[in-house]
Amino acid sequence: MSEYMMDILPLAGRGYCCSQILGLLALGAQGRENADLIRALGGLCHGMGQCGATCGVLTGGACVLSLYLGKGADDETASERADLAVSEFYDWFGERTAQYGGMTCADILGECPEGKPDVSRCGELLSDAWGQLLAILAEQGVDPSVPREE
Repeated sequence: MSEYMMDILPLAGRGYCCSQILGLLALGAQGRENADLIRALGGLCHGMGQCGATCGVLTGGACVLSLYLGKGADDETASERADLAVSEFYDWFGERTAQYGGMTCADILGECPEGKPDVSRCGELLSDAWGQLLAILAEQGVDPSVPREE
């Protein structure tokens, strides 16, 4: 079982999708809750609607990086490292999913007539992605337990 699976499984069991789970892991690391953000991340679930488009692990992961490094208010600026961090995650995700033939839910899961993710495949990918996000944040000098100053 992957390193972060014990954190992921309860969230999946409560009905959160991949992009929401990454958001919940990030907020949980910060000791925060934000139902508005989690609802918004729900728009990325299951490849934006159902199996087919870009995987929510990729898009949700990019959102998590932006949570730490992006611009969130008029008087705030994005970290100069934000684009690099997202680009690094994108590259990692492409390598990680190359075995499936692409980065969409359809590529990763194949045909998905019921619109349901493969729990084992998606869980492993989520766990690996969370580990990669933490590594990228560490490389950028970001402590994932510390929210950006408001």
